[in-house]
Amino acid sequence: MKTLKFLLPLALLAVAATPAFPVSKEIIQLQTQVQALQDQMSRMQQAFDERMGVMRNLIESTTDKMNQINASLAELQRTIKQQQAEGGTRTDQLSGQMQALNDSVDELKARMGKIGNQLDAMQNAQTTLPAGAAPGQPPGQGQQQAPPPDVLYNNALRDYNAAKYDLASQEFTDYLKYYPNTDLAGNAQFYVADLEYRQGNYEQAAKDYDKVLEQYPGGNKAPAAQLKKGFALLELGRRNDGIRELNSLIQRYPRSLEADQARKRLASLGARPSGTRPPRKPSGE
Repeated sequence: MKTLKFLLPLALLAVAATPAFPVSKEIIQLQTQVQALQDQMSRMQQAFDERMGVMRNLIESTTDKMNQINASLAELQRTIKQQQAEGGTRTDQLSGQMQALNDSVDELKARMGKIGNQLDAMQNAQTTLPAGAAPGQPPGQGQQQAPPPDVLYNNALRDYNAAKYDLASQEFTDYLKYYPNTDLAGNAQFYVADLEYRQGNYEQAAKDYDKVLEQYPGGNKAPAAQLKKGFALLELGRRNDGIRELNSLIQRYPRSLEADQARKRLASLGARPSGTRPPRKPSGE
């Protein structure tokens, strides 16, 4: 009996302990699998972090390159604009130099013909009393005497080239007042208009350029006057009138320097110069 009482707890303990071994094994296996999954997740997270780092570096590098490209483009655009501005300034300077050269040639051509007239004018000023002067009054006293035409014109041209525009404008105006029929009167009229153009008075400049074309059509300043008249009309917003004037210049003086400038200006406006044909369309269209 005692033996049975002793063996019974042992048996119960054995029965109770029998399923404990397999349960522990499954738990161990499950723990092993969980650990393996955790290790795999860690490796995946590490790989993901590494790839994200590579992608981040690529994005940063690409962004830096794009910023460099944008900066280069901005610098290129600035350089192009500066070159265009400098090109326009150089064109204006070249045009001014050509005008001054033409004036010098005109002066040399006209000087010999004017010497006799100047001597006669000076002799008349010395021997003739002005109207209303009292007997014995020195000539020229009581009214202003004009300088000789070449002196007045050269002074005006010198002041124009020295950018003394107000003084030059007054001198060219005086030249037209006293000597409206000389060979250089058309040049003086052109410079009066050109000074107004430089000062932004495009309305009056267009009118005075037109005087050059109407009163001195055979003068050497006629092409330049028509060119600048077209520019003045464009500055006033009168696009069609300006284009018409530039096309008229090209037709009248097709091989002149002013015609080349007119073609360039029309091209910048997207207008087709007069006398050019539109490109042919391919056959079948």
